[in-house]
Amino acid sequence: MATVVSGQKARIIRISKGFKRGGVLVVGLGLLMLAGLYGLMSGAIPIPAREVWSSLLHASDSEARQIVWNLRLPRVLTGMLAGICLAIAGSFLQGVFRNPLADPGIIGVSSGGGLAAVVIMILFPEQIAYLPIAAFLGALGAAAVVYALSWKGGASPIRLILAGVAVNSLLGAAMTALMILNSEKVQSVLPWMSGSLNGRSWPHFDALLPYTVVGIIASVFLIKTANLLVLGDDAAKLLGSRVEIGRLLIILLSTFMAGAAISIVGMVGFVGLVIPHIVRLLVGNDYRIFLPISAIGGGVLVIAADTAARSWFDPIEFPVGILLALLGAPFFLYLLRKGVKR
Repeated sequence: MATVVSGQKARIIRISKGFKRGGVLVVGLGLLMLAGLYGLMSGAIPIPAREVWSSLLHASDSEARQIVWNLRLPRVLTGMLAGICLAIAGSFLQGVFRNPLADPGIIGVSSGGGLAAVVIMILFPEQIAYLPIAAFLGALGAAAVVYALSWKGGASPIRLILAGVAVNSLLGAAMTALMILNSEKVQSVLPWMSGSLNGRSWPHFDALLPYTVVGIIASVFLIKTANLLVLGDDAAKLLGSRVEIGRLLIILLSTFMAGAAISIVGMVGFVGLVIPHIVRLLVGNDYRIFLPISAIGGGVLVIAADTAARSWFDPIEFPVGILLALLGAPFFLYLLRKGVKR
């Protein structure tokens, strides 16, 4: 009898968790749609929601149609893709390192892409068309150095974090030195360094879309590996996981997605730190639901932050990266303080 009651309780708990996770997913999708609509409505020229829908559904030569379709829609969609990439990268890195403070910016991936991009913009401006490729290769190179430095019969999460912090500091210093030595060219680099969606249009969306699609597809195949690595290396090995190969693949995928986002929108930080942590508190660590909700949350955060950055401080357009840093830094300190107390 007790076994039956216990089984019924477990079934009720599973059903309750399923409803909660489904509810969070639906709310996330709703927030994504609202954030997108808000982004299309807001700006120097406010456009009512009815005109926004009309502009999206019906071709015309109206001013509203030109603003929505040619200026705001590609910017909103590009921000959404960048948020998805950064959130997925942060979610995987936090899991593989088993550390809620891990994200592409902290372990050196963002700095590697940033340094490569700054080199192109300052030293080889005529090769600006290769900026996305350079940023991705820089991020990949930084990840390779971090992995090599942390290897000692295996790459433990704690060594990866420590190596990432050191490499991040070194690359940041290199970027600063390069800008000081070429101070006359810094003005063209600062918007990208601050993280900005200003001027992003359909070509930027088209450039980021294939990277995002490939990253999402690849992430599906790594969900099982990520779920096992969360349990710890020993438990993952007992369950048949090839820990080092799985960790390397996840780091490579996270680097791929973060590098792609950085190459288009610049040094946008804290998305991969804040969103996964919040989503984990809501739905737990199961990557089957944790990953898609994190991706949605990343898109919501970047769209909302960019809309606020360009419309709340009119006539000044605030870089979205700075606004996200103002929001993310206190959250990071909160996590750090919470971890110290534990």
